[in-house]
Amino acid sequence: MGLGDFFSGKKKGLSFELFPPKTDEGVGPLLATVEDLMSFAPDFFTCTYGAGGSTRDRTLQILEKVKQQFSVPVASHLTCVGSTVEQLRGYLNAAIEIGTDYIVALRGDPPKGETEFRQTDGGFRYANDLVQLIKTEYSQLGIAVAGYPEVHQEAPNMEIDLVNLKRKVDAGADIIVTQLFYKNEDYFRFVDRCRAIGINIPIVPGILPVINLAQIQRIASLCKASLPDSFIARLQANADADWQYKVGVEFAQAQVAELLREGVPGVHFYVLNKSQATSEVLRAEWGSAVGQAG
Repeated sequence: MGLGDFFSGKKKGLSFELFPPKTDEGVGPLLATVEDLMSFAPDFFTCTYGAGGSTRDRTLQILEKVKQQFSVPVASHLTCVGSTVEQLRGYLNAAIEIGTDYIVALRGDPPKGETEFRQTDGGFRYANDLVQLIKTEYSQLGIAVAGYPEVHQEAPNMEIDLVNLKRKVDAGADIIVTQLFYKNEDYFRFVDRCRAIGINIPIVPGILPVINLAQIQRIASLCKASLPDSFIARLQANADADWQYKVGVEFAQAQVAELLREGVPGVHFYVLNKSQATSEVLRAEWGSAVGQAG
C-alpha cells in the first residue's frame, strides 16, 4: 500500500514515532512500547535519525526488529546533515535491504553546538533535493516530509516557508507530517494556506501528549511551538507529576477529538518511546471516532 493511501478515504491513518535508544539495554523496553501500541492497529512506525547520521546503525536495527517482530511497515527518518549524496544513497540502500518501506525526508537541524545548517561538500542543502533523489532513484520508497503549522524557526515568514514546503511536495512527497502543535487553529490555518497554493497531499497532524511541564517547555522552545496560556496555568497549578500527567493527557484527548471531528486524514503521535499517555488518548478518542481497535 502506498504511504498516501493510509490517509485517504474513510479510514483514518495512524502512525507512531520512535527514537533509537542510546544503549542495547533500551531496545527491550522500546519493543515493549511497540507491542503495546500495536493494539491500536497502526499503519506504520517511524524511527528518527540523529544529526549527521549519528544513530544510523541503531535506527536500522530498530526498524529491522520492529518490522520482523510485528509485521508492520516502517519508515526511517533521513536528513541531509553531514552526509554526501553518496552517503545518502548508501543509507537508502541499507534501509531497503532491511525492509524499510518509507522515508521521512528532512533537511535536518544543525548539529548540537551549531546555530545554522551547513551544507556538506557533495551533499544537499535542501530537503526537496533529498526528496527528488528518493523519488527518481528509490521509487519503491514512500516519502513523508515535515510541515510547520507555526512556521519553521529559520523561515522569515509563513509565505516563504510554504513555498519551501511546496518544493518538497512537487519533488515527490506523498504526505506531510506536521511538527507538534497545541493550538488546533494553527493546524487548520496551515492546511488552508497549503491548499490555497496547490498543496493537495494529506497533511497529518503530529501530536505529542504532555506528561511534564518542564519537559514540554524545553521541547517547545526547540521547535518554537506555542503552548496555550490556559494549558500552562493548569499544569502549573500543581507540581505533582501525576497531576501534570493527567492534565496533559486530558488536553491531548480533547485536541485529538476536535481534530478527528474536523476530518483530519489521521494522526501521527510522537510517543518518546513510551506508550502510556498515547494509549490513554487513543483509548478515549480513537476507537469511538473512527471505529478502530483500542
